[in-house]
Amino acid sequence: MRERAVQRHDRLLSLVRQRGSARVTDLADQLGVSPVTVRRDVETLTGKGLLDRVHGAVSWPRRHDRAADGHAPAAEGPVLGLLAPSATYYFADVIRGAHEAAARAGARLVLRISGYRPEEDPVRAEGLLSAGAEGLLVAPGWRGPGDPAEYGGWVAGLPVPVVLLERSVPPDSPLAGLDRVCSDHGHGVLLALRHLIARGHPAPLLVARADSPTALAVREGYDAALRALGVPRPRPAIGSVPADLDPAGFERAVRELRAAVASGEATAALVHNDVDAIQIVQRLAELGVRVPRDLALVAYDDEVAALADTPLTAVAPPKREVGRQAAGLLMHRLRERGVGGGDGAAGGGEPGGEGPGGLGEPGPRRHLTLLPTLRVRASCGAGSGTGAGSGTGSGEGGDGSRPA
Repeated sequence: MRERAVQRHDRLLSLVRQRGSARVTDLADQLGVSPVTVRRDVETLTGKGLLDRVHGAVSWPRRHDRAADGHAPAAEGPVLGLLAPSATYYFADVIRGAHEAAARAGARLVLRISGYRPEEDPVRAEGLLSAGAEGLLVAPGWRGPGDPAEYGGWVAGLPVPVVLLERSVPPDSPLAGLDRVCSDHGHGVLLALRHLIARGHPAPLLVARADSPTALAVREGYDAALRALGVPRPRPAIGSVPADLDPAGFERAVRELRAAVASGEATAALVHNDVDAIQIVQRLAELGVRVPRDLALVAYDDEVAALADTPLTAVAPPKREVGRQAAGLLMHRLRERGVGGGDGAAGGGEPGGEGPGGLGEPGPRRHLTLLPTLRVRASCGAGSGTGAGSGTGSGEGGDGSRPA
């Protein structure tokens, strides 16, 4: 597959950053493209102030103490980098929250999107550093359970403060000691099952994907919630897949759920994610199963659940707050290093005091977990409108074709 210009720019910036300076011909050899292409890239990057050009070579730009007119340059806030797997669906609100918090703190947020290609995350992060990022918010593009171990080691070696976004790691991972802000998806699942059971549904089924960290967390949370509620597991989860990418697999999942309803095995289900839930409800109706008449249903994400023909009850993550809190924590780390200024945290309240020795001596690392809420609508037979469960946290889903 042909490399996109933005990917090549990130690799070019990484090479120059590592060397300090490089000749155009050498860069062309390293990048595997023609010198003409490199010259065009250099023209673009120097125009943005990301590189300096000197006599047939390029160099990493140096920050000058004084502007060209001899006066001190205008004060600028710190630059925060955000690496996200997507800029749509779930992560759109996370990005908005981080941007709002950065702006309130006088910082600038720079964004890179990985497109759920975890093998490309390191070069994206290098691109953020090349753009001047002094701290990074990182949501790696992991999809499967083995991705953190296979594609996560580079994060621990970053030369700037890092806050992980919506990503948990095992206790023995080299990333376990990093700051992170995550959603408690297990709590979100518990809210959904408790609501359904309270409405008289004995053992709600789970219909879920297995292609993202949140999908895996929802599956784990389902088993944990059943144990906590003292409910025997009715059957293994029904595997959901995007209807547009795998129509046959989607149809199998719908018919498996329909059969469970027809046999009396299921009267309620939790579905991850919103897009899948809406499409499942539509297809079930075509097969003679109506929500909520025949099946009470809760969606996980609350991105578009309220827009369904029958508005769906949904686990609702405050994604924007995840971004705000993460940016606030990163600003706190930068202030400990003497970078940036201002009072309070970017996210609406300092996440903690200074380190034991004050400025320059960091305090303990933090794992901040936010709790999802439940928004009750018509799909459980409770009528329209919204209600809330406990907590103010976040959840994550997909865009119908990609995980989140």
